[in-house]
Amino acid sequence: MGIQREPGQKGVNWSNIAVGGIMNMVTTLGQPLEVLKTQMAANRSQSMFQALQTVWSRGGVAGFYQGLIPWAWIEASTKGAVLLFTASEIETATIGLGINPAAAGLLGGMGGGIAQAYATMGFCTCMKTAEITRHKQAATGVKPPSTWAVFMDIYRREGIRGINKGVNAVAVRQCTNWGSRMGFARLAENGIRNIKGKGENDKLSALEKISASTIGGALATWNQPIEVVRVEMQSMAKAANRPEKPTILNTLSYIYKENGFKGLYRGVTPRIGLGIWQTVCMVSFADYVKIWVKGQ
Repeated sequence: MGIQREPGQKGVNWSNIAVGGIMNMVTTLGQPLEVLKTQMAANRSQSMFQALQTVWSRGGVAGFYQGLIPWAWIEASTKGAVLLFTASEIETATIGLGINPAAAGLLGGMGGGIAQAYATMGFCTCMKTAEITRHKQAATGVKPPSTWAVFMDIYRREGIRGINKGVNAVAVRQCTNWGSRMGFARLAENGIRNIKGKGENDKLSALEKISASTIGGALATWNQPIEVVRVEMQSMAKAANRPEKPTILNTLSYIYKENGFKGLYRGVTPRIGLGIWQTVCMVSFADYVKIWVKGQ
């Protein structure tokens, strides 16, 4: 279902709608779950309760919003529009070629995820992770530098490549994230239609669409090892055995040697919550917005 208008149809500022939706998503539940997930992925020996205590110790409720301003807001104000535009057009084109909705959702999500990773997310996720993990320095008695000081220090030392550290891992994560979320969500919608005896063109209720997105968001966390690798690559933490020039493969090997298979899935519980929330916002909600846009 692409963004198409009939001749003479009133235009709608789609980018503002996308930005508004994803800004709401990240400012409500998105950032607290992101912070908790990152804390657990970067500190793989911590339980969820210990991670909650650590985040709370950084300023109470404010600790759960570390990295929100400016990095999460910069990221949110751009990546939503990129994802929705790209995924919608790919999904429309592939359905037009006769591909079933689940496969079209998979391809649309993969394309949208890759586009947003390289276009907007690399340096933002790097800086959000730096903002969250730099507080490890405080444990050694060193006052952590400000966010902008961290940004300028990385830029001076490593240039554009440094502030986009881990962008390939972000691209793999986003490709598999949104491909899985949209693909599983569309597959779940088909299953719900079959169970309810609805046809392909029959509308699902809001609850049915939210249920499908919940399934899609939860199942899409199978790629948690990629997220743990991404966090480790972008972390400001220092360790004797960490690769000096981290790549996806040597970082994956390092985590496995240090923490075993379970270490690759640290933080998966809050990420399930985050995945569900993001999929409800960016699949179910986005579908309703597209219908509204077409009616303008």
